[in-house]
Formats: sequence, C-alpha cells, structure tokens
Amino acid sequence: MQGFAAALSDDDMRNIAYWLADQKAKGGAATDKDLVKLGERIYRGGIADRQIAACAGCHSPNGAGIPAQYPRLSGQHADYTAAQLQQFRSGARANNVQMTGVAAKMTDMEIKAVSDYIAGLR
Repeated sequence: MQGFAAALSDDDMRNIAYWLADQKAKGGAATDKDLVKLGERIYRGGIADRQIAACAGCHSPNGAGIPAQYPRLSGQHADYTAAQLQQFRSGARANNVQMTGVAAKMTDMEIKAVSDYIAGLR
C-alpha cells in the first residue's frame, strides 16, 4: 500500500477518506448460527448418505488447501463460494470433475451453509 499511497497528495488522501467514509458496508458475516453449524458439518464430515465428500478432505480442516492441487478456501467471500458451487452444479463451470460431482448433489441451502462456514475459516 505504501507504493500507492506515496504518490498521493494530502488532498487526494483526504478525498479518498471522505469517499470511503460515505460507502455503505455490505453484509458479509453469517448471522444464522444453525446454518453455519450445518455448513461446518458438511465441510468437516460431508453428507455420507448422499455421497457428498467432506470439503476438509481436499481443502484441509482450516481451509488452507493443498497448493497446486486444491485451492485455499478460508476467508473466501460467501457469495463468491456459493456462486462457484452453483456454477459447478449447473455445469456452467466444468473444469473440475470432483467439484461438479459434489455440487450436483447439494441443495441451495447446503451451498449457502457451507459457503457461510468457509467465509469464517481462518
């Protein structure tokens, strides 16, 4: 950030601060505790009776992933994660057979739950 900020005048910095202060915050934190608990169960244990694998099996228990094999998920925005899972489910995103197979078996509520849980992983 220093490289960008160094080129700014005092007026530029003040204008940016005023603009940022005027922006409305977007909701990002999950507020439905039961939904997050469901997401944690899916992330850590999957859904065995529907052959949905646990996310943690590939993306690690803390969401760090396995570099070069499975991407890091921890802290990813819930809306982004949900959109990717929905694209895998619909076939719009077909670059990973395993994820297409997992997402195809998930309901909208399960996708939202696991996405909200992933957003809170650190």
